Parts: sequence; structure tokens; C-alpha cells
Amino acid sequence: MTTAALPAATGRANPNHGRMRVLCVACGAHALHDGLTDTLYLLLPMWQAQFALSYAAIGILRALYTGAMAGFQVPAAQLAQRGGGARVLAGGTAVAAVAYLLLGTSSSVALLSVALVLGGIGSSTQHPIASNLVATAYEGPRSRGALGTYNFAGDLGKMALPSITACLIAVISWRWTGTVVGVIGLLGAGAVLLSLRAVPSASSVAAIRPEQGKAPDWTKLLRNGFPLLLTIGVIDSATRMGFLTFLPFLLQSKGAGLSEIGVALTLVFAGGAAGKLVCGFLGARLGVLPTVLITEGATTAGILALLPLPIGAALALLPLIGVALNGTSSVLYGTVPDLVTADRRETAFGVFYTGTIGAGALSPALYGLFSDAIGLTPAMLLVAAVVLLTLPLAWKLTRVLSAIASDLRSQTAREVL
Repeated sequence: MTTAALPAATGRANPNHGRMRVLCVACGAHALHDGLTDTLYLLLPMWQAQFALSYAAIGILRALYTGAMAGFQVPAAQLAQRGGGARVLAGGTAVAAVAYLLLGTSSSVALLSVALVLGGIGSSTQHPIASNLVATAYEGPRSRGALGTYNFAGDLGKMALPSITACLIAVISWRWTGTVVGVIGLLGAGAVLLSLRAVPSASSVAAIRPEQGKAPDWTKLLRNGFPLLLTIGVIDSATRMGFLTFLPFLLQSKGAGLSEIGVALTLVFAGGAAGKLVCGFLGARLGVLPTVLITEGATTAGILALLPLPIGAALALLPLIGVALNGTSSVLYGTVPDLVTADRRETAFGVFYTGTIGAGALSPALYGLFSDAIGLTPAMLLVAAVVLLTLPLAWKLTRVLSAIASDLRSQTAREVL
């Protein structure tokens, strides 16, 4: 599907209006799903106290949600091609909301685990469908900025829903809070379905392509630097999820209470929202390597500076850490369309999110084991060190992107002649 297909599918609609509708729907879905996902960070200390859990157990619980979300990325994209993106995205949103309703009634770790897996499955629908909608609507150089805006919207949800949750927990139990969050999710699912009914889905249009009946050629994703991009994304996601999972416990060790932890998460996500928006456009202007050098270097420096600070100074630093921690992802998401052809883009997004979210699922459990064995502060130092592995990979990826750009210029020159 190309941008030109949008107005054709909507009669005489203005193509700019169609693109904006797509972007708004995708941003709304991203905000809701990311809010549902990251509200779990606020609930982790509640579950640790309720069920007497170790750090490793906390990491495993977090991994259940993100692992299910990672594992169903590609199946969700394939299901959207058969059943329509609107229905699959709205249905997944409803399933994630129902999971929160179950969380509120969980009386054991087993029931909690079932609810988390169900929530991860529901949340797996958002990334491959919504990101491909945006990339398709804003075909070409504009896609990087549009995807940056889409990622920025996700962090708005990360700020809003955890803040609402923190306020609710202050006046009602965490169980009733889960019920309220679940109702919000169900309302969002209805809004997504109603909004997307008038918007052509890239997934549904893909279903009528001649290529659709062919078996997927996975070898195409091994070319043009996509594995390098995926590896950088895996390391970046592992760092982000590991840091966010144990940030509440680090703040607790500094004397922070529940309200201060809620404020801290809001500050991180506020910085992350700004970082994703700014770095999406910064990556388009400076390129992958300079942007990754800035963001990943600042992430390491920020974590190292955070560890010895008292709670007040730590809260002041967290927005800056959020900018660096989340800024890299916009550059990475925006680079996916540069490395694959349009007919492989939805699959590429699914594979990319599978890898990055899968890394986010495993890293809390691994860092939880390290925290139990060597202590929380040394584990945070390890998180800060691992992120530096992205720098040489970004340098290699930049060379690949330069070669692709050079080939395109040569091809254009031959066509002109």
C-alpha cells in the first residue's frame, strides 16, 4: 500500500486529512497501550509486599507480560492481514484491558501470572499494526518524523496512566485501581475500533497483494543492515527495561515513598516523551551514529550519576535520564523503513518489536538475578556498562546506510540518463 492508496480507499477525501487521521489513531493507541504496559512498574512494589517476592521473582513477573507481548508481534501482524487491522488492534486493546480487571482480583502469584500473560498477548497487537500504518501513510523521508511523533505519543501514555494509578492507589487499594485501569482500557478499545473503521488499514490492503499468498522470505530481513539495527534495538531495550524495573527499588533505598516513586516514573516518562519526539527529528538531521552516540552515552552517564544522589537530586536528574533512555528508540524505529522494501515492512516491524520487546522481557529477570546475587547498585552499574555496546554497532550501521544511499543515488542517475 502506498500513500496514494489512502484517498482512493476513502473516496474524495483529502490525502492530508487521511494521513493525519491515521497518525492520530496510531498515536492514541500507542499512548493507551504504553500506559497500560508501564503502569505495571508502579504495581511491582505492591506485589512484592503482597506476595513476599524476591527481585528475581519480580523480574520474572515482568518478563511474563513483555515475553508474551514480544512473542505475539509477528502473529498479530499476520492476523491483521487476514482479519483487518482495526478489529485486531481494538480486540487486542480489549484483551489487555481485561487483563487489568483480572489483576485486580488475583489472590495468588499463579493468577497474577495468568493475567500478565493475557495482557502481554493483548498488547502485542499495537506496535506492528500502528507503526506500519504511520510508515505507510507518511511514505518516504517524512516517515522518520511521523514515527518519532508516534513514539512520542506512547510516552504521553506512560506519563498519564501511571500518574492516574499513583493517585488512585493513594485513596483506594491497588486491586480496585487495577479494575479502574481495566475499564479505561475497555473504553479505549471501543474508541480505537470506531476511529479506525473509517481509516484504511495497511494490513488489510496488504491482504490483496499478489505476494501475500507466497511464503515469507525471511532472508530479506538479513540484508542491508537490518540485523545490526535489531541488535542495537535489543541492547537499548534491555537497558531501558532493566533500569525501569528496578528504579522504584533504588528510590526506595534512598527513602522514597509510593507518591515519590509515582512522581519519579512520571518524570522519567516525561523526559522520555521529549526524547522520542526530539530524537526522531534529530536522527533525520544528524544521522544514526551521532544521535546514538549522544543518547547512549548520556544514558550511561545519567545512571552513574543517579546512584549516589539523595532522593531530591535524583528526582531532578530523572527527566534528563528519560530523554537519553528513550531517545534512541525513535531513531531505530525510523530506520526500519530505510532497510527493507515496502512489501516486507510490516513483517520487519513485527520482527523488530519481537526482538526489542523480547529483550525487555528477559532483561528484568537477568538483572533481578544479578541484584539478588551482588546487590542492586552493582546491577545498575552493569546496566550502565552494557548500553555502551551499541556504539560500535551504530558505527557499522551508519556505513551500511551510507552504502544504500549511494546505491540509490547511482540508480536515480542511471534512470535520468
